[in-house]
Amino acid sequence: QWLLRMEDVDGGRVRPGAADAILRQLTDLALDWDGPVLVQSRRSDLYREALGVLQASGHAYPCACTRAEVHAAGGVYPGTCRHGLPAGRSPRAWRLRLPQTPSSWQDRYLGRQRGRNGGDPVLLRADGYFAYLLACVVDDGAQGVSEIIRGADLLPFTPSQRTLQRALGLPSPAYGHLPVILGPDGRKLSKSSGAAPWQGNAGDAWGRALQDLGWSVPRDLHGASARQWRDYALAELRQGKPLWDGKAQ
Repeated sequence: QWLLRMEDVDGGRVRPGAADAILRQLTDLALDWDGPVLVQSRRSDLYREALGVLQASGHAYPCACTRAEVHAAGGVYPGTCRHGLPAGRSPRAWRLRLPQTPSSWQDRYLGRQRGRNGGDPVLLRADGYFAYLLACVVDDGAQGVSEIIRGADLLPFTPSQRTLQRALGLPSPAYGHLPVILGPDGRKLSKSSGAAPWQGNAGDAWGRALQDLGWSVPRDLHGASARQWRDYALAELRQGKPLWDGKAQ
């Protein structure tokens, strides 16, 4: 099963019409999801309940630090409030208490990994929004997610997510991290950098994506529909072809 979530938990950054555009693009690409679309902005009660569990167990603690203070400390939270709020300060957010020992796990594509995210991450922000970290871990558990394939830019967040899963008594999914596509300037192409959707036939986007993963695509599929490309790719995967062999960049 492939599950679709609208991760709109950060209400301040949600653009009108963006969710509908995503659904249209996925449909055009013949990427059919299973079951209903889960919308995070409607699940705040579940995230609040999970935060309460973490507060009661001591895995979450209040923090009075501002974003400017963290930036002044080098951009990594130095643990100022880890052992209690400084005198005269009031809590603004809640953070996850990370273990001091590194975490290790087996990545589907990158092999054995070891490390932890720098600084205790925020769970509930000062503006009242729940952090993506908490929302996605709660939803992964609620939906029974067993495997996560995502971009390597999210690899540093995996230790924090695994810590949070253990703290909430949830199983840890298997992870696989793929390389991200870069623009001419060497920076990641993404919605935040203004990357535009594909132009022309959606099937051509499939061909380019598979080539970026190191596939040699058959000539007779050029000009084919997105659904034909999808069925070809799934058939290859079912026969044991790796999605990415670790060589293509």
